[in-house]
Amino acid sequence: MFRFQKEQEIVDIAGVKIGGQPGELPTVLAGTVFYPNHTIVKDEDKGTFDKRKAESLINMQVTSAEETGNPCMVHIFASSKSSIKKYIDFVSEITEAPFLIDSIESSVRMEGIRYVTEIGLADRAINNSINMGITDDEKNTLKDSDVTASIVMGFNAMDSSLEGRIALLENGGNVAEKGLLQIAEDCGISKILIDPSVTPIGNGAGIALRMTLVAKAKWGHPVGSGIHNAPLSWDWLRNKKKEDVMIYKTCDIGSIGLQLIAAGDFVLYGPIESAPYAFPMAAMADIMIAEAAADFEVIPSEDHPINRLI
Repeated sequence: MFRFQKEQEIVDIAGVKIGGQPGELPTVLAGTVFYPNHTIVKDEDKGTFDKRKAESLINMQVTSAEETGNPCMVHIFASSKSSIKKYIDFVSEITEAPFLIDSIESSVRMEGIRYVTEIGLADRAINNSINMGITDDEKNTLKDSDVTASIVMGFNAMDSSLEGRIALLENGGNVAEKGLLQIAEDCGISKILIDPSVTPIGNGAGIALRMTLVAKAKWGHPVGSGIHNAPLSWDWLRNKKKEDVMIYKTCDIGSIGLQLIAAGDFVLYGPIESAPYAFPMAAMADIMIAEAAADFEVIPSEDHPINRLI
């Protein structure tokens, strides 16, 4: 294990702390709700869904968080401006946890950003994300909002190497007019969460793990990812899934440990249904990392899994 020489930032989003030295804080986990083809969604455009099942899933994640000590966030995915508002209303009533605002459409994300500012929930919201395709409308919307937390995505379509991803964040990498970290600050984002972007296995997935280490050493911001996208996009594993779904599930949940051992501070672990498996995996990795970091005089927080489960 190791300790970064660079001071490691800890951000506080609605009481959930993310960041620090390896072994200091428990990893924060975010499960996704209302994702494409989620069985609880009845109409993704209108934002209608099975509220009883949705509440049960969110409460299941909260229960897992309380048991292990790993804090949780809710990753909200929406397809329309109407649905993002309904989803935010529902999630914010069910849990006090922070939530991520996400959509394929930037207009939907920005509608969510405007909405949380309007109803006074901006302190619990995380924009997902500031990336190489950020538009002027997104920049202006973020500037005018009360949202101060955002994921900054390290994916560089022109150069997906480690150097290309670092350059994108630092100076724009010949893709953006400025480095994405500077753009985030210009947009009023003071709580930056770096996501190195996980590409498919066989197409540079491991670079995200290396970038986690480099980014924390270079800037000190909290870093994490949706590392489950690596096994999700692995053709061989998808074929094995047809034979035995547990083969896929093992790799899916096991990938969380890879991100943690590479000093990750947060993980977007995919469908919230995986909460009962994701949290024990993260807790086990956190405990082992904390034990290994003891020689560096890193003291685990009071609610760390090592103090909750050992």
